[in-house]
Amino acid sequence: MRAVNIPGWSVWIVLGLAALLQALGLVPVIRRLRGSDSAMRFKARLDLLDVIGSLLLFGGLLLGLVVAESWFWLTFAGFALMTAVYVVKGAYWLRARRPTA
Repeated sequence: MRAVNIPGWSVWIVLGLAALLQALGLVPVIRRLRGSDSAMRFKARLDLLDVIGSLLLFGGLLLGLVVAESWFWLTFAGFALMTAVYVVKGAYWLRARRPTA
């Protein structure tokens, strides 16, 4: 039983807007992927995977709740991808902060 009666079409609008915002966020990432600096390209690849993971997370959550529960596995895939990306970003950040003697 739903506590709030939200029309089904509004969920699709929210999903479309989320996908549009994620696509707009890809523009600077793609520009950085074309750069000549290898460290910048590595960070851009991590950011690209982060955007894809968040899109999978939110898209799977909405599709799983609205369309069918069989789409809910996308949420777990997005969460796992984002977790792996943040672990790599954290390790990269810690390595960069290590004092040089």
